[in-house]
Amino acid sequence: MVKKSLWLFLAVAAMVFGLAFGAMAEEGVTDTEIHIGQWGPQTGPAAPWGAVARGTGVYFDMINAQGGINGRKLVYHMFDDGYNPAKTKAGVKELQEGTGMFGWASGVGTSPGLAVKDYLMERKIPWVGPAAGSMHWITPPQKYLFGVYPLYFIEAKALCRYAVDQLGKKRIAIAYQNDDYGKNGVKGAEAELAIRKMKLVAKIPVELKDTDMRPHIMKLRQSKADIVLLWVGPVHAVRIVGTAAAMKFAPQWMSTSTCSDLPLMYKFSKGLWKGVITAAFSEMPDSELPLMKKYKKAFDEYAAKGERWGVFFYAGFLFVEPMVEALNRCGRDLTRERFVKEMEGLKNFQGISGKISYKPFDPNDPFCRQGQNQTYLIQCMEGAKAKKLTNWMTIN
Repeated sequence: MVKKSLWLFLAVAAMVFGLAFGAMAEEGVTDTEIHIGQWGPQTGPAAPWGAVARGTGVYFDMINAQGGINGRKLVYHMFDDGYNPAKTKAGVKELQEGTGMFGWASGVGTSPGLAVKDYLMERKIPWVGPAAGSMHWITPPQKYLFGVYPLYFIEAKALCRYAVDQLGKKRIAIAYQNDDYGKNGVKGAEAELAIRKMKLVAKIPVELKDTDMRPHIMKLRQSKADIVLLWVGPVHAVRIVGTAAAMKFAPQWMSTSTCSDLPLMYKFSKGLWKGVITAAFSEMPDSELPLMKKYKKAFDEYAAKGERWGVFFYAGFLFVEPMVEALNRCGRDLTRERFVKEMEGLKNFQGISGKISYKPFDPNDPFCRQGQNQTYLIQCMEGAKAKKLTNWMTIN
């Protein structure tokens, strides 16, 4: 009888354990929580971009205050990688293997992202909205990686098109960060100019460790460029514009959306950012769009004291809007495979960026995983006010 009772107890225990294990079988998901990770430079040369990761934290706070996602709260794990790929890799591995993430949101930088892309994809871990417009995310496409940021390639094409067709410029140069981020800008510029049988008059690489911009400005001036594209971080962009002003070199400056936080750039440059034209990937900070007002209210309620409402900060909302939408569509049956299916079902999804669409995974179609291919151009005016130069443009 004792033996029979023991077997009955073990059978019931196994069944209960099996049910519990089944409910928690998907890594990073419990009955009440969904664990999401992100890295972002809170220190180092790219620290101004670190607001993206803090913005995502406020976005998740807002969602949790509204009841979470289908009864589960988002548990957010963010760490500072200092824009150092080695630190990115170590931090992602520690969180993934130590705590267990269901997926990864955003994450600033091309080089940091490349350091962990293969690690995440080999483990079939979803990654949505890398905060970098690199072609590497979609060439080749990866089943579990969904791009949101418009490609740097697209932004460079849009800027060159405007420079030639609207401004009538003929001598275009680029100063670019000497890594995959900068090189994607070079490729886009060259592709657009080639259509017009034109070439860049100068391609000036900038290393992260560079502090003296005088040699770079001398080369740009020697090229007689009338437009200079800046495909660098905010710190180097301000140094270049400042050094050029001191050396009496005054082309029309243009830059990627990574330098489109006009109040920040205007302040850093002591007003020298005035006149710069940049690409943009989101609504403007003072937009009257109801969703932007909702996000601004969340910022006012949950952001840390001293935080600033700006494009980098609310980009942390924008890059993960599709992720949240797909999580909601999954209902309680949240698995990674179900999540991927719901992401693929997003068509003309509209948050605070251009329209976002995905398609079923096709290893031969890079754009099955590039959600947005729209941008528009703005110009920095006196007092960091933004002048909208174009409407949303779809660039192929």
